[in-house]
Order: sequence, then C-alpha cells, then structure tokens
Amino acid sequence: MTEVLFYHLQDMLLENVLPPLLEKSLERGWRVVVQSTSEERADALDVHLWTYRDDSFLPHATWRATDAQDQPIVLAVEEGNPNRANVRFLIDNAALPPDCESYDRLVLVFNGDDDTALGAARGAWTDCKSRGFEVTYWQADERGRWQRRN
Repeated sequence: MTEVLFYHLQDMLLENVLPPLLEKSLERGWRVVVQSTSEERADALDVHLWTYRDDSFLPHATWRATDAQDQPIVLAVEEGNPNRANVRFLIDNAALPPDCESYDRLVLVFNGDDDTALGAARGAWTDCKSRGFEVTYWQADERGRWQRRN
C-alpha cells in the first residue's frame, strides 16, 4: 500500500529541507523522482543538489538527460517515472500523479506560509485518505527536527 507523507514547511526553505530527505531515501536504497511544476525550479534544484554541501552531492539528473533511467534521483516536471522510482516527491504544489498506487511512498512537501499550497495539500490529504493510503503529517519542531503530528 502506498504511504503518503505530508511535510509542512514553515519558515523553512525547500532547498534546505529536500537534500536531507533525499539522502535518507538513497540510504534506504530507494529510487526517487522529484516533481516540480516548472522547468526553472527543476533546473535550480539541479544546480543546488550538486553544490548544497562542500563535502557531498546527491547523484541525480533531470528528466531531459539521456541516461535518466539510470539515475537514483530524477528531477521532473511531468508525471512519468523515468527511473522506475519507488518514491515520488511532490513539490511546488505538483498534483498527485495518476499512478499513485505504483509508488511505495509519496512525499508532499508544501509551504505552510502559502494559502494556495495549504489548500492543495488539504485537497491531496482528503484524496489520499479516500483512496485508503496510509497518510502521515510531519512538522518541524523548534530545533528543526521533523516530528510526526496527529
């Protein structure tokens, strides 16, 4: 069954939150697609994932790469699954893909300071619950550590 995690960003930047979440996914042996809603955002993340830390990088490619199918992480703006990922991150209000059931995990990262993003997340929550997916909500504590909330 698909597990859906909702990560509520408040006073946090996606650029700071996404890399550690992707690192954990790779540590678990998962393949990942990160879906945004704009090519510009995907391109900016492409650069960021190579340089976000001086001592590390996240191996990845964009959906345009000829070897995207071989990459552990693919940044995309479309609904496809070019690298046969079992985890899909949805950012920037990207909609739930039609093939939700084909993933082990969906991770919706949304901006809690944006009313449109909050509305989209609430709609996705309702949709996922109605499909019978296991749904959890995560929020950072005062030290920036993710805590599961009820």
